[in-house]
Amino acid sequence: MTALHDLPAHDLLAAYRQRTLSPVEVTQALLAHIERWEPHIRATYLLRPEMALAQARESEARWLRGEPKGALDGVPSTIKENIATEGDPTPLGTAAVELVPAAADAPPAARMREAGAVIVAKTTMPDYGMLSSGLSTFHPLSRNPWDTRKGPGGSSAGGGAAAAAGYGPLHIGTDIGGSLRLPASWCGIFSLKPSLGRIPIDPPYTGRAAGPMTRTVADAALMMQVLSQPDARDSMSLPYQDIAWSQFNKGAERLRGLRIGLLLDAGCGLPVEPEVKAAVERAAKLMEAAGATIVPMAPFMTQAMLDGMDHFWRMRSHIDLQALPAARRDKVLPYIRTWADSAAGMSGTEVFNASHQFHLTRVNTVKACSAFDYVISPVAPMPAFQAELPSPTNDPLRPLEHIGFTVPFNMSEQPAASVNCGYTTSGLPIGLQIAGARFDDLGVLQVAHAFELIREPQRAWPQPPAG
Repeated sequence: MTALHDLPAHDLLAAYRQRTLSPVEVTQALLAHIERWEPHIRATYLLRPEMALAQARESEARWLRGEPKGALDGVPSTIKENIATEGDPTPLGTAAVELVPAAADAPPAARMREAGAVIVAKTTMPDYGMLSSGLSTFHPLSRNPWDTRKGPGGSSAGGGAAAAAGYGPLHIGTDIGGSLRLPASWCGIFSLKPSLGRIPIDPPYTGRAAGPMTRTVADAALMMQVLSQPDARDSMSLPYQDIAWSQFNKGAERLRGLRIGLLLDAGCGLPVEPEVKAAVERAAKLMEAAGATIVPMAPFMTQAMLDGMDHFWRMRSHIDLQALPAARRDKVLPYIRTWADSAAGMSGTEVFNASHQFHLTRVNTVKACSAFDYVISPVAPMPAFQAELPSPTNDPLRPLEHIGFTVPFNMSEQPAASVNCGYTTSGLPIGLQIAGARFDDLGVLQVAHAFELIREPQRAWPQPPAG
């Protein structure tokens, strides 16, 4: 029998409807499971069992009346801590931020509450979300459930770890250069970075998206139904579309006839490790056997594009940090201070040329992908790395060498997902990225689900250490 904390959202909702399970017993079982795992992976912020149980009791009463509140009523969920929740501080992963209660729920949190989800906890992130690790001056170090010596990725660090460890089926993260897909890859889960503006977010920013982190495409599609509802606070949001998210399951036949680009060289950053490359190549062969045409792609990113985005973000962060009082600035992670302050001597021309790389990345990405229905690639060139490191290179002057496959789709505003496609010999998950044309979020879900149906057998989810 599947443990309650491992049940997908669809199964929980069916059980609530049939009255074979209640939100209270599910939440109680989940909290006990989190208690066993949390000392080892430290994925949560504001874990408040009594508040979660109070939400579960309210949900149970609604189900007993036959009046569920919404599409997620009673389903446990977590929310990344940089997504504001009313009355809670938003530390942004750093000890430098003053802890001021948020005045209102940000759009993703508001949609989850409206749908009746039980918000069990918020999840951790690194300082200002500027790392692909769980290293933070505010939160304890988050770790990867598959191997607690490794990190879960970032910046949606706690969300990735929580999903892999079974902290309920539904989790929300954010992504500006890979912060949903990298933890998804390294934690063996599914995540979708949607088209920019598909999920309203506040505050909006170029390339920034919120998205689901789940164990299955089916649960991500259920979340998209809720999270994509309109919210006027996002000045960059797309016009609302009534997308048939429930049509995510078109079977493996969805792959038949598709022309899929296979990108194995990002054109910049670190080289792809052999085990990662082999797993992605196996995934491509499975798709080909299911009827897709796989076409090798030449790189479309350059090191100049990656460096330009990096240098512009350094200047942005340098300006932000300089605006802080010295005592608070000194609390920021030294790696990030070194990275940001390296921009201090940049000229106006250099800053402009750096910013122009965002546009060049967008143009190159759209042009390269236009010849294909979808593009597949590694999510990252390597599997999960040591938990204590801020980045795979551990070098603040080479901090983004692992995001060459992910960041272009933030700049082009295209949907891109991470779905597990294999494991290293040491048992670490490897993610396959599936990117589609702008606005084709449902298509990406359908292709990802088709791959779920044909991929190699998945390993059992990790369990908390004994004792």
